Amino acid sequence: MEHPVSTKSPTFAELGVPASICEALARRDIHAPFEIQTATLVDGLAGRDVLGRAPTGSGKTIAFGIPIVANLPKARPHFPTALILAPTRELADQIHVELASFSKPVKVGVVYGGVGYGKQRRLLEQGVDVLVACPGRLEDLIQQGDVDLSDVERVVLDEADRMADMGFMPAVRRILDQTFNDRQTVLFSATLDGDVAKLTRDYQNNPVRHEVGESTPDITLADHLFWQMDKAERTEVTALAVTAEWPAIIFCRTRHGCDRLKKQLSKLGVDAVAIHGGRSQNQRTRALEDFTTSRAQALVATDVAARGIHVDGVTLVVHYDPPEDHKTYVHRSGRTARAGAGGVVVSLLTPDQTKDARAVMRKIDLSEPITEPSIDTLRALANGEPKPERAPAREIHEPRSNGGGNRKGGGGKHKNQRNNNKHGRSGSGTKNGLGGSGNGGGGG
Repeated sequence: MEHPVSTKSPTFAELGVPASICEALARRDIHAPFEIQTATLVDGLAGRDVLGRAPTGSGKTIAFGIPIVANLPKARPHFPTALILAPTRELADQIHVELASFSKPVKVGVVYGGVGYGKQRRLLEQGVDVLVACPGRLEDLIQQGDVDLSDVERVVLDEADRMADMGFMPAVRRILDQTFNDRQTVLFSATLDGDVAKLTRDYQNNPVRHEVGESTPDITLADHLFWQMDKAERTEVTALAVTAEWPAIIFCRTRHGCDRLKKQLSKLGVDAVAIHGGRSQNQRTRALEDFTTSRAQALVATDVAARGIHVDGVTLVVHYDPPEDHKTYVHRSGRTARAGAGGVVVSLLTPDQTKDARAVMRKIDLSEPITEPSIDTLRALANGEPKPERAPAREIHEPRSNGGGNRKGGGGKHKNQRNNNKHGRSGSGTKNGLGGSGNGGGGG
């Protein structure tokens, strides 16, 4: 994530951030704080409870991470002194990596489900100052005597609204009840009503409230396309769309649907990875790494698995299966067109889904035509933006059925090779006005 450099913005040092943390941030070329960091750091470093509303991608991890690690007392084995709760494994991992980049000598550890207990038990036995955790695995470890929260004097609840949506609030309350009574509690959420407001009332002490950005993702910066087609055409249209514009996140309704689409896209020459609740943590971590390093052009995900995944630079969102409601449409679509950048959102609709799509549009004040697919239109909206450099290919790959070149040992595809993916049929579906997709146009 690039941070702006502005003479008008205070520096981290001017906000009271310790010199060692400022230096660690500077080594990552982070010099000026984002808006949410400017708003909350002084209060957080002063030990006040903070209630923050900030959208995904706003820089809130640094906003709560610096006060958590600054001058934190050393922990005893099994007794962390700070705790960060997150709703998903992916978000917990990302917080851990972010904090570890500037926390030394404070030791940061992470625990979550989906992996074995052995490594996490050893971590807690050695002692960890800041524990990043998902509620379910943390309660398991507490019950088994591997961790005790009675020394925890600083707590962060990140994406509290998502924890409420996922049914974690009873566990969150049980966990907070085991921490130090006179603790500092920092809560970040995209919304501050409902269960989040009740949690604030019961567990925060006169919190300082800071709100940044829209309460829901601003999807007006994206271009929205609604394409009608037969169900059997969706996969090929998706492959053509991703070939024309990526990195892309594709949303499916089910785990099985994610796996099936990922395999079908691979056969059509698109490098795709899948993330859903049925995959192991190692599989999920590897898939996310492949996507963030541009080894993969597309991430195929369920709605729940995509929660907590924060990836900058996504230029295309595809609703392969329609969203459950208008709120889900907004949250899915908010994965692109972030921080002032553009993006394209494509909905693939069968004839019987167009009525529901129009109802979704009305609820979010969108007024777009439902048309036949047009990859040329997608390219024109994308405007030939340069694509990210691809990371080198992994050493071991699943067999590719499209004859698309042996990538083992090579340097991986370069960004301008993405238009060389052919999709079997020359002309690429002119029936639906998809246009000439393989002639080198619009690639940049």
